[in-house]
Amino acid sequence: MTLVSKSRITAIGTYVPEKILTNEDFEKMVETSDEWIVQRTGIQKRHITADHEFTSHLCIRAVEKLRDTYNKTLDDVDLILVATTTPDYSFPSVACRVQEHFGMASTGAIDLNATCAGFSYALHLANGLITSGLHRKVLVVAGETMSKITDYSDRSTCILFGDGAGAVLVEHDDTEPGGFEAVVMGTQGDGGISVYRSGLSETMNGQPLEGRGRIVQNGQEVFKWAVRTVTAGIEELLERADLSREEIDWFIPHSANLRMIESICEKANIPLGKTLQSVQLMGNTSSASIPLALQAGIDAGQLKTGDRLLLYGFGSGLTHAGLIVRWGVPAI
Repeated sequence: MTLVSKSRITAIGTYVPEKILTNEDFEKMVETSDEWIVQRTGIQKRHITADHEFTSHLCIRAVEKLRDTYNKTLDDVDLILVATTTPDYSFPSVACRVQEHFGMASTGAIDLNATCAGFSYALHLANGLITSGLHRKVLVVAGETMSKITDYSDRSTCILFGDGAGAVLVEHDDTEPGGFEAVVMGTQGDGGISVYRSGLSETMNGQPLEGRGRIVQNGQEVFKWAVRTVTAGIEELLERADLSREEIDWFIPHSANLRMIESICEKANIPLGKTLQSVQLMGNTSSASIPLALQAGIDAGQLKTGDRLLLYGFGSGLTHAGLIVRWGVPAI
């Protein structure tokens, strides 16, 4: 659907923990090598939380960076949306922990779990709530501590994941054109068995689950689904927005795996040079990967105010969501 948006992203902040896990570190843990990891994933290192650090801590640091960098007030935020699949607790939510830290008295607080598509889903919800007139200022945060749910004896998955958080402020704005131009989303629930983390139930559709609360993934199946689904989703997004590829300044997919991104770009006919990613230096940070890639683009002097972005999140569920967004964050 084409959106008549009345909201815009006005600020961003990100944070990754200090501890770094390199490919050389993995050589001492499992049967692997730097060459093997880079060849298959493109990942060189990832940031990992300390034992006492949890998702709420990362999210709070990202919001502090947003506030301080762009001199934003948070007292009038009327909704906090946190995308995460690794909350500190089953409840209270991470959003409630963020609200407590900043003392935003009249603010709703919700966690949502769309795994690696969480940031895209949260942006879509924030725009819809503001455009409808129900809210005026929504804080969207994506944070993950994937290291705490990773099985470090599984050489096929442990090399992938890192920790981090990103936050953006979405505010009411009547300026034309709107900040959000198109959205596409979808779900393939029967693919949920391809990547999961067990919880209260020990079976899915009658199949016994493995992992005991750690990530279990059929990497080949997820890779094929992601390339096929995101490529088709890009076509649909461009059609809905009545745009050509040349009118997109930057493509920012979920940074799951550099080889996956390369395959998507090749099949979608998008130059890799017009793509922003965070996977090489931060690993797969699930819902946080897109805001971390946006920040990397800002830091490199690539991402400019007014640029048209194609964001695409995809992950467990199986679920996906793509957005075309006008970047509204001012240069600092």
